[in-house]
Amino acid sequence: MKVTFPHMGNAHIPIKALLKGLKLDVIPPPPISKKTMELGVKYSPEFACLPLKVNMGNFIEAIEAGADTIVMAGGWGPCRFGYYAQVERDILKNLNYDFRMVILEAPDSQVSELLKQIKALGENVGLWEAWKAIKFAWYKLNAVETLEKQFEYFLPRAINKDEVERIFDKGLENIDLANDRKEVNNFTRITLKKMQEQPCHNQPILRIGLVGEIYTILEPATNYNVARYMGRLNAEVTRSIYMSDWVNDHLLGGWIKKSRHGEIINCASPYLNYWVGGHGRETVGYTVDFARKQYDGVVQIGPLTCMPEIVAQSVLGKVSEREGIPCMTMYFDEHSGQTGIYTRLEAFIDMLQRQSYLQSSVRREEPIIAGI
Repeated sequence: MKVTFPHMGNAHIPIKALLKGLKLDVIPPPPISKKTMELGVKYSPEFACLPLKVNMGNFIEAIEAGADTIVMAGGWGPCRFGYYAQVERDILKNLNYDFRMVILEAPDSQVSELLKQIKALGENVGLWEAWKAIKFAWYKLNAVETLEKQFEYFLPRAINKDEVERIFDKGLENIDLANDRKEVNNFTRITLKKMQEQPCHNQPILRIGLVGEIYTILEPATNYNVARYMGRLNAEVTRSIYMSDWVNDHLLGGWIKKSRHGEIINCASPYLNYWVGGHGRETVGYTVDFARKQYDGVVQIGPLTCMPEIVAQSVLGKVSEREGIPCMTMYFDEHSGQTGIYTRLEAFIDMLQRQSYLQSSVRREEPIIAGI
């Protein structure tokens, strides 16, 4: 069995660790490229959202590289993600590809059910070996996200941003190659130390919350790396979701680490008090949360025609007005252009910088005014 899976940000690192721990022959799809996008667009329905098209490109490239089994997540609810696996399977079959698709349905916090599904995938391993594979994958996932969060902090502050990016990318590569926890810890420590040693400037730093649909947030190829680009504009970006949060909340019942999901839903309640599928309600809740933490602005991103994010966008204007935080929404499909996206981000960042400067000027003048 030669197994592949779809790309989603840096999730390929723990996914590979999991599948290898199950003693499977893993053939990851190549990094998402222009070719990947072209293949996905060519064979997917025109009205399908961008994540499905990227997945299709991933699978075609992986099958042509020798994969014979596709592992894909399932889903439910108003979001179209729940239909991805079945639609992708039918398209690939119509293209005469010979493969097997394994769909892992999210068990909604029933850990034992998740373990059974993973054990069934690794036919030649016992339950204990499957559990060890899950634990090591989780360990790698947390190491990856430690680097991601530190990268998001240091990139906007660094003088040499190219060097910080190089250090970060090399650190991810090393964690991917690590064979045990000791190596993971060592590579993580070295990478963090190198980032911390980079000289920093003393220019003002904006704080931007990045909210929206999970795939578009986590996969830079679908959003033209907006988080990294904002970091280069001296804006520290905080994502509303990381892969470990989703796994913890939806697969592991929130018992691995403290979950903020209930708190975020409460933040959304005055504006959106029902589930709309996907991460629509979380988008609203995190926007409120970022506003109350005094963030300078929020950028909402998602695939074009994403219904949950469209619903969320419809109330973000009210959130922005009442909570006092500027919001900008960006949707992506295969027709999106890097120049236009970056121009909009630059304009938004420039507006926030001017607003921040005016607010700081007012604060500096207040004692003088009070003394007159």
